[in-house]
Order: sequence, then C-alpha cells, then structure tokens
Amino acid sequence: MRVAIVTESFLPTLNGVTTSVCRILDCLRAAGHQALVVCPGPAPASYAGFEVHTVMGVTVRQFRVGLPSYDLERVLRDFRPDVVHAASPFGLGARGLAAARNLRIPAVAIYQTDMPSYLRQHGGPAAGFVERAAWRWIRHMHTLADLTLVPSSQTLQELSAHGVPRTALWRRGVDTVLFDPARRYDPAVQDLRELLAPHDETIVGYVGRLAPEKEVHRLAEVADLPGVSLCVVGDGPSRAALERQLPRASFLGYRSGLPLAQAYAALDVFAHTGTKETFGQTLQEAMAAGLPVVAPAAGGPLDIVRPGVTGLLFDPDHPGTLRQAVGGLVADPAMRTRMGEAARSRVADRSWSSLVDELVAYYASVIAPSWATPAPAA
Repeated sequence: MRVAIVTESFLPTLNGVTTSVCRILDCLRAAGHQALVVCPGPAPASYAGFEVHTVMGVTVRQFRVGLPSYDLERVLRDFRPDVVHAASPFGLGARGLAAARNLRIPAVAIYQTDMPSYLRQHGGPAAGFVERAAWRWIRHMHTLADLTLVPSSQTLQELSAHGVPRTALWRRGVDTVLFDPARRYDPAVQDLRELLAPHDETIVGYVGRLAPEKEVHRLAEVADLPGVSLCVVGDGPSRAALERQLPRASFLGYRSGLPLAQAYAALDVFAHTGTKETFGQTLQEAMAAGLPVVAPAAGGPLDIVRPGVTGLLFDPDHPGTLRQAVGGLVADPAMRTRMGEAARSRVADRSWSSLVDELVAYYASVIAPSWATPAPAA
C-alpha cells in the first residue's frame, strides 16, 4: 500500500502528533508499505527510508505551523498514493484533504488535538467566537475525509455532537518494551530515585508539555503532601511559572527515549492533570511502566483509566479531589503495587504494530469501501 501522510507536525518538533506519525511510519516500513511525508519545514529529508517533502512554515507559540501549499496536488500526483493520511489536520492537513478530494484519492483524517479548547483558552475576550469558528472549520474540513479516526469514546461523542460525519475509534499504541516495570531496578533509575527522594519519600510525577492547556498548576494540591517528592518531566512556556509555583518540585526538563523511560521507572505514582485531552498517551506510558495513575474524570482518560483497578479518577471541578486521590495511593503501598500490575496488564497488548494493523485496515476500508459495487468480470 502507498500512503501519503500530511502532518501538521514532524521532526525536529517533538510532540504527540510527531511521535504518533513516527511510530506509524516505523510500522509501515516493517510491514513493507510505501510512504511519503508532507510536513512543515525545516525537517529531515527522509525518515525510516521514506521521503519527507517540506512546505513553508511559521512558528506560532513555539509550534512550527505549515502553510497550506497549492503544490500538494503535484506532490500527491507524482507519488500516486492509495490513500492520504491527514495527521491532526487544521491548516496544512486541511489543504491535504482538499488536494486528495480534488485528485479523487481516498483520505483518512486523524483527530488528535482539541484545537477548539486550545483556541478558547488563548482567545481572550473573543474566546467563545473563536471556539465556535474553530468547530465550523473542523466540521467543514472533516467532511473532505472519507473517514475520521478519533482516539477516545468521549471525543467520538463530541465530534458527533458537532456534526462531524463518518467517524470511528482508533486508539494509540505504546512501547511496552521501552516502558517496562523491570527498568525500576536499573542502577541509573536507582540513582535517580535517590536523587529525587533522599529520605525515601513516595515519588509522585507528571510527564508532558508544560503549557497552560495542560493545567499542570493542579499539582500544587499534592506538592505539600507529607512524605511526597514531586517530580515534573517536560518543558514548555509555563515552566518558569510552575517552578515558582512548585518550589519544592524537581524539574527534570524534556526527556525522550531511554531517559524518559528511566524517569517513569523512578516514579511511584503518576499524576495527569489536563482536562482537554483527546486521549492521554502519557497515561499509557506510565501504565506500561507499571505505575498506578491518577487523572481527571474528563476526556480521553475516561477510556484509559479503570477506577479502583489501574488507578483513580478525580473530579476536576472540585478542588482537593486530586490531593485526596494521590494521598490515598501514597498511604497504601500495597494498593499502588496492585494497581501498577493491573495497569501494565491493561496496556500489554497495545503495541504500535497491532494499532497500525488496525489503521491499515481502516485505509483499506476507504480504498475499497464495503458498499462499492465490484466491476463486472470482463
């Protein structure tokens, strides 16, 4: 199969969209498929042996944004894909969907970023108008796709309520080899634990981008819990403000690959704070590492966390509930162990390979839809 991936974000920018696209490309290569990447520049000339075509981009709030290019029809015509994959489309991805429609190429869109909520949060006095305009644009844009895949049941309901047609559920994979409970016993992880908790405190950690929409300020509820060492992994525009707000926390900065896996392995409890997540990939990574997780009872985490089994959910509208949930786990090591083991079991079969197999099946469903009438035999 030949797949053209038009993505709003790609290397060297590191975020959830980039990570997902890279894992998809890795699995497509392993399965013998062909792919082309179209993304904002600058970017590497190739990835996993696949060509990367860049378009002009601008930087907005530390994000590299691709400008819609009318050259996309030529790029797609030259590559001759069987399907166009639009990763978290909004600007460049919308242009890719339009180009696919113009060329009569089947297209699948991946809804990953809750852009209306992000724009509402940063929209100032016009926030309501901006959010409504964003939903109108998303509804129009996704009508260009033959199928829109969403990562959680909550998001599926939200898109349906806003009139987005032809949707289906497609979750995300997780690297259960990299994120492994056994890593906790690595000497490097033991050294990190000694650094973070020199008096054998319970280490409660957050991993992710440090930005207003991630609501990391909620960690102030647990920062002064007795016997707790708070650890924050990640970087972003809110880091300086959070360091002032959480003076006793350890900020480890951005980590990826093995250093990220080691950071997860050093934790005892994982705390997720954002209420506008369409999924919650860091929750899956923490669960793969064998950690009990605490998350808001909103959005994507509702599909991931099984309350009382793999972790706990807190009510984000009631201050103190995050503190109560984390405090309960801090006070009960046996419950932490039981939930951590259950969390690992819950994500054990969610490899990227199996999830990309599902994705390829979705590709096939739009390339040769079940309602299509086969051509008569000659």
